Amino acid sequence: HNDIQRVFRQAMNAHALFHRDREYVVENQEIVIVDEFTGRKMYGRRYSEGLHQAIEAKERVKVQQESLTYATITIQNYFRMYEKLGGMTGTALTEAEEFFKIYKLEVTEIPTNKPMIREDTQDLIYKSEEGKFRAVAKEIKQLHEREIPVLVGTVSIEKSEHLSDILKRQGITCQVLNAKQHEKEASIIARAGEAGAVTVATNMAGRGVDIYLGGNPESAANPEEWNKKHDKIIRLGGLHIIGTERHEARRIDNQLRGRAGRQGDPGHSSFFISLEDDIMRRFGGDRIKTVMGWVGLDEDTPIENKMITNAITDVQKRVEGYHFDMRKHLVEYDDVVNKHRELIYQERRKILGGADLKSNILEMVRQELRGIVSAHASNGYEAGVDAKSIASEAIAIMPLPPGFEKDDLAGFTQKEAEDKLIGLAEKLYDTKEKETGDEPMRLLERLVMIQIMDKLWVEHLTAMEHMRLQAGWQTLRQTRSVDAYKSSGYQQFQTLLDTIRHDVAHTIFHVRIEKKENRMPQSPMAKAGVGSHGDARPKTAAAAAGGQKVGRNEPCPCGSGKKYKHCCGA
Repeated sequence: HNDIQRVFRQAMNAHALFHRDREYVVENQEIVIVDEFTGRKMYGRRYSEGLHQAIEAKERVKVQQESLTYATITIQNYFRMYEKLGGMTGTALTEAEEFFKIYKLEVTEIPTNKPMIREDTQDLIYKSEEGKFRAVAKEIKQLHEREIPVLVGTVSIEKSEHLSDILKRQGITCQVLNAKQHEKEASIIARAGEAGAVTVATNMAGRGVDIYLGGNPESAANPEEWNKKHDKIIRLGGLHIIGTERHEARRIDNQLRGRAGRQGDPGHSSFFISLEDDIMRRFGGDRIKTVMGWVGLDEDTPIENKMITNAITDVQKRVEGYHFDMRKHLVEYDDVVNKHRELIYQERRKILGGADLKSNILEMVRQELRGIVSAHASNGYEAGVDAKSIASEAIAIMPLPPGFEKDDLAGFTQKEAEDKLIGLAEKLYDTKEKETGDEPMRLLERLVMIQIMDKLWVEHLTAMEHMRLQAGWQTLRQTRSVDAYKSSGYQQFQTLLDTIRHDVAHTIFHVRIEKKENRMPQSPMAKAGVGSHGDARPKTAAAAAGGQKVGRNEPCPCGSGKKYKHCCGA
């Protein structure tokens, strides 16, 4: 039932919330995610929890198997692992609150090297999206005719290609830069400052590439030629930036504006927006419509009003706050798993570092044996026990002598039974260590521990993700979902530790280190299937016993720990 709910939910998400050429592209019959902020394709990244498979089904490409999560961490907790944390960017000021609350970092504004003389005009607001794009195309055409270079920012691949088609129909050649032209990014953006250049790009495309006014100096025949081109663009007022939509984050808009007016250069920026833009429809359209009062205005007549621009900025602040709350919420959830992660990874590092595991593993065996005895003790610690039931469960942990349940535990108290089994386990462990050798035994302990921990950790992460989704429903019971998740997470982690102990105790006596030797020619014993001392390869009971007859109630010679009648003799 839960699986059906999950599949249905992800199918609805894929249908309604994820759009081709916006959140993802289809390339070589595969779904490739497009980064929301950079506009770049993220090869190798896949949506989790079946969402990627739902999108593959939607686009009718091959549905690939859902991958297991072997490790997970939020970016925030990853950065918190560094002893020292800092950075420099031109657009941190709008995110100052988040930097402080998540990382305890102060944001300091540094004055520009040269005075910023770029002209930033007020937003032009249109009634419809098509009216807005017609106005953008008209503005680009006028600038292009005057040979003023233009860099146009769009919010998605879909919008960049739509604008490009409009420009082509008007005879304007433009360079389109989005996730589909990622390989050409640097060369396209570097030429955006040439006379008459028109470059249409997703808002963040081309970061890290300097836009030279007049074109790249290296492409000029000589310095004098480039200086002439550079001076011409300076006289024309520098690079002109046009934003075709306000992004949900002011930081992205600021990064687009910041492509012009660098190092004291002249420049110009303006934003063309409409009431049909995503951010307006989803977060502020009705309110701003009321403020604007579109009485008598047609689709091609813009409004330029400071109060409206401020209202749009307020919408962006609210959306930024919403996304910050979501990220903070995600960090709170990850803090729960982070405690689990730190403990498991700490133990894992000890194991890989060569820690002595013998005492830990023996204690796990003791705890498991105590649990078995306790489950079959009748009335109190000093009372009698069910010898047969204890023996049938204990044999899953370690080999027991023939007839053990009849002779060895009959009439024992719980304490006596525990002491007897634990003493037997310790003796068997010492015997196994002598047969295996000290160094191979240490290796065997590490292999058993690391393989079991890794397998169960993957299962734990999957369980925690399902619990995180379920925790949201706890708000209906007037319980904070994070608090519900913490409580359930604690119980789940205790289950993980108990399962690790159980699996190690039930494995350590039944595995061996296989020693591979070059045996030329093979001996008759080797041909019969008997490996070298400590061989862990499966063998038939007859081969393991060297052809001798094995009693049905005797331990199976294959080393499984089970009776012969329940193993190879079945």
